[in-house]
Amino acid sequence: MKAHKTKVVERIELPDREAREANLDEAGYNVFNLNADDVYVDLLTDSGTGAMSDEQWAALLRGDEAYAGSESFAELESAVEDVMGFERVVPAHQGRGAENLLYGALVDDGDVVLNNTHFDTTRAHVANQGAEAADCPAEIAFDADADAPFKGNFSVDRAREHVERVGAENVPVVVLTITNNSAAGQPVSVANTRDVREFADEIDATFVIDACRFAENAYFVREREPGYEEASVAAIAREQLDYADALVMSGKKEGLVNAGGFVAVRDPDLFDRVKQRAILFEGFPTYGGMAGRDLAAMAVGLREAVDLARVRDRIEQVRDLGERLRDAGIPLYWPPGGHAVYVDAGEMFAHVPTEEFPGQALVCELYREGGVRAVELGEFAFPGTDRPDLVRLALPRRTYSREHVEHVVDTFAAVADRADAISGLEVIDEPEMAELRHFSARLQPV
Repeated sequence: MKAHKTKVVERIELPDREAREANLDEAGYNVFNLNADDVYVDLLTDSGTGAMSDEQWAALLRGDEAYAGSESFAELESAVEDVMGFERVVPAHQGRGAENLLYGALVDDGDVVLNNTHFDTTRAHVANQGAEAADCPAEIAFDADADAPFKGNFSVDRAREHVERVGAENVPVVVLTITNNSAAGQPVSVANTRDVREFADEIDATFVIDACRFAENAYFVREREPGYEEASVAAIAREQLDYADALVMSGKKEGLVNAGGFVAVRDPDLFDRVKQRAILFEGFPTYGGMAGRDLAAMAVGLREAVDLARVRDRIEQVRDLGERLRDAGIPLYWPPGGHAVYVDAGEMFAHVPTEEFPGQALVCELYREGGVRAVELGEFAFPGTDRPDLVRLALPRRTYSREHVEHVVDTFAAVADRADAISGLEVIDEPEMAELRHFSARLQPV
């Protein structure tokens, strides 16, 4: 049973196959370079692409555009404190802006940052500080067939190996990403969060939670972790976040808005350092590069994010897509995560070598076949990290209907029927920073 109805619609069209072929070639076989008007179902990301509620649109109209000390900022402060338990908040224009503020204040040249699994922009910000981004995923994190409840967990054992290698004094930050985006959007248990808190105390490190999808994670805890069956999503989220020293947040995920993010911290000295970086990189610390109306909409969105009916709708749509694809014989990472379904392109295109990017080849074929845009999160996006060749189908929140889901499944089935005839790709132009090459690199068929 859906918890919302549609009040505004947008017309979309599927370009004909000849146009899609031309678009793909012009884009250099990188779907980031496609025009959105040329995409029929856009599953590139769930970041800032969802639909806002009527209450959020009302908040936009009431936004206070004062440069300093606006009422909209006060509303955001109040929402972050009530929902997430942090009194000190510094807004930023989006999640990677927040990462720049926080990690620039915490990380120095030669440091090592531990994370259950770094996402692309997080890894790039750590590298930009001259530090090493070390992943500590659970042993089963990349076992596509293991149907386990918390495959996104942080491995404290792996983290201790890194500490033994470099010394605790060189590990100033421990990060827990919930849900674990780069490990197929898998959730993290409250028990694991507690263990990471204790580990961070053990090595005297700042414990940061990347909270982009904190409510989706809490929903999985409610479903899967003993003792939380009757707890509210809001209560679970608050307990999990209470373990952290700091949060980094992209409001474009579970702030349910199209722009914005923030850093939230407990320590007053760290708060001051982050605020000074905000003035340099984002804007005055009470607007952080955001319009007041966007601050106000995000304040409403954070409160809506922990509504059980809202997050249940969200999880069930993602799960429905995963089950339909699995029934169609498409190899998946299982179980589906909170925001996306991950397809095992390495298995689907087993004849394409990893160095020819089977994941990116699949991404291109999905667009060629049905105007569906997805994203590769394997060797192309994360070169040299030995990650599986996965393709992510990230569903925007409150946006697509069952008919769109069915179109995606039909598109996959058509691609699977001719999988053996599909070749790989090679990079012909890429940026200097390899961690971000998938955003702008150009490729061609092998």
